[in-house]
Parts: sequence; C-alpha cells; structure tokens
Amino acid sequence: MSEPLMFPAFDPVALQIGPLAIRWYALAYMTGLLGGWQLMKYLAGRIAGSGMILLSDPEIDDYLVWVTLGVVLGGRLGYVLFYKPDYYLDNPLEVAALWHGGMSFHGGFLGVLVATILFCRFRGIPLLFLLDLAAMVAPLGLMLGRLANFINGELWGRVADPSVVPWAMVFPGAGPDPRHPSQLYEAGLEGLALLVVMLVLFFRFPAVRLRFGVLTGVGMAGYGCARFFVEFFREPDAFLGVFWGGVSMGQILSLPMVVFGIWLMSWAWKRPA
Repeated sequence: MSEPLMFPAFDPVALQIGPLAIRWYALAYMTGLLGGWQLMKYLAGRIAGSGMILLSDPEIDDYLVWVTLGVVLGGRLGYVLFYKPDYYLDNPLEVAALWHGGMSFHGGFLGVLVATILFCRFRGIPLLFLLDLAAMVAPLGLMLGRLANFINGELWGRVADPSVVPWAMVFPGAGPDPRHPSQLYEAGLEGLALLVVMLVLFFRFPAVRLRFGVLTGVGMAGYGCARFFVEFFREPDAFLGVFWGGVSMGQILSLPMVVFGIWLMSWAWKRPA
C-alpha cells in the first residue's frame, strides 16, 4: 500500500500586522469579489462594443456593494437554515459570529439573486443581462474559496486508498485515514473548469451572449452538476450525515439548480436575441 501524502502545514493567517490578522478565507472572498468586479467591467464592455450599452462602470461599482451584502448575508443565513437550524435556534447570538466559520454557497447564491433582482428593479437594468454577467464571474470566487478551504484544512474528502488515489492525504483533525482532497476537486470543477466553459461560450459564440439568460442557465446547471459529482468524494457534514440512498445535503440543494438551469437555457435560447 502506498504511503499517503501529509497535509501541508499552511498557516490559516495570510498576513498579520500587529493585532490585525487577515486570514486566507477572508482574502479569498475579497479577491474573488474584486476580481469578479473587474472581470464584469470587461465583459460588459465587450457587450457594449456590439452596440448594447446596458450597464455603466459606476453602476457595476454600486452593484459590487449589493453583491457583497448578498454573498455574506445569504451565505450565512443559508448555512444557519440549511445545515444547523437547531443549533442556532438555541444559540441565536452565534448567527453573527462569522469568524467561527459556516457559509453556504446555495444560501449565498440566493442572496446574490435577491440583491440582483432588487438592484435591477431600482436601476432599470435588464435582469437576465446582469445575471449573465454575475454567472460569468462567480466561478472565479468559487475557485478561490475552495482553495482557501484547502489551505484551512477544512471540508475534506472521504477516506481513500492511496494505492488507488496517490494524492490522498491525511488532514489534521480528520483522523489518521488518508482522504480525497475534495476541496481541490471543487476548485477545479466548480471554479476553473466552469469559468473556462463560460468564457469560451461568451467569446466564441455571440449568439449565446446576446440571448440573455443562457449563460445564467449554464452557470447554474454547471455548478449543480459539478457539486453533485464532487459530493461523492467529499465527507458529509458530521452533524447531518447523508439522507435517502446516501445523498448528501449538498446534492439535495444542487439538484434544483441543475433542473432550473437546464430549463432556463432552453427557454432563453428560444427567445429572439
């Protein structure tokens, strides 16, 4: 039997200045939001180059604030409601303790969706157009977030045989058994691979980017499929376990995204550009 890899001894604190500590997780969120902000400006400019000026740079600047609130509030409330409602019902003050960890992608997705709907209503911007731009940049944040999960040594994978999975590693706090580095699988599939697919569709197929809603559907279905697949290698949350037939909470929450994403792609494609 091959020897498993040992988890690298990463320091969860990226930068320390006196009492101020900046953790990799917070840095990933900030970099994802700021990087997505700049990428969105570039993509909106490409659409404007085709004669459709629907969103100005100052409006994108304002939208960043709305999205940040949607990600943080939605991600936290999603974790509270989807994963540990009983615990937070007994400990309501812990809901605001973000430094203790606990964010849900599906909650963050709903938070961004609500923020985008409200922003478009107030500013008179086509909803599906802005959702397409948001869907394009979201994989960047997902990739960085999963890399931060790996650096923190959290959300590790299921037990794996090193002779079959040579990159299986022993995570601190996860016992002596080697495990799948599922955080890296998620970074690669939900993040990098989905980002590449979305960018190729945007730049190589003008009909796709001009039929607003198609890219949103691709992003939703693509994330849902990637997350559903990786959940087979990710250790289920200890306080939840698995449900019917071994299905995890992450898979349950991803299935509606896949179904709705496929429907949205079909509906948007049939609409005239």
